[in-house]
Amino acid sequence: MYFLQSYQSPLGEIYLAGNDEYLTGLWFKGKQYDNNALMSEYRVETVRVLEETKSWLDIYFQGKKPDFMPQVEINASSFTASVLEHLREIPYGKTVTYGYIAYILARERGIGHMSAQAVGNAVGRNPISIIIPCHRVIGSNGNLTGYAGGLERKAALLRLEGIDTEKM
Repeated sequence: MYFLQSYQSPLGEIYLAGNDEYLTGLWFKGKQYDNNALMSEYRVETVRVLEETKSWLDIYFQGKKPDFMPQVEINASSFTASVLEHLREIPYGKTVTYGYIAYILARERGIGHMSAQAVGNAVGRNPISIIIPCHRVIGSNGNLTGYAGGLERKAALLRLEGIDTEKM
């Protein structure tokens, strides 16, 4: 059984989805993962992981780094899952480029090169926005690129973490 709740953030309404143990989705209303078919598959009900996620978001939107992490479950290809795991390693208040993640993955796999665009496509499939911090990935020249919640929100999330986005 999967459950859905909404959360009112300073950047707009966010949907949280999960099962009895794991957070399986987090996205801004009206953006990439917002569709009636998905939402009809969930029951609107309170469960521990969604309440824990709301607490995490409360702390985060106060401009603080939460000292705990909700348990997440990723249903993705092995490549996308590996990219998302690397996103989880990006420290609060820091950014990395798509090219850097591609470089790290290529090195781990023992290959000479990996496409930053392939990494970008995997980042774009992140079903758990903010908690898996895809907003911390920027373009090779330091510019803001792609975010399912919109570039304005990406910039706001980075500023919330103390990152100067004026130069981006």
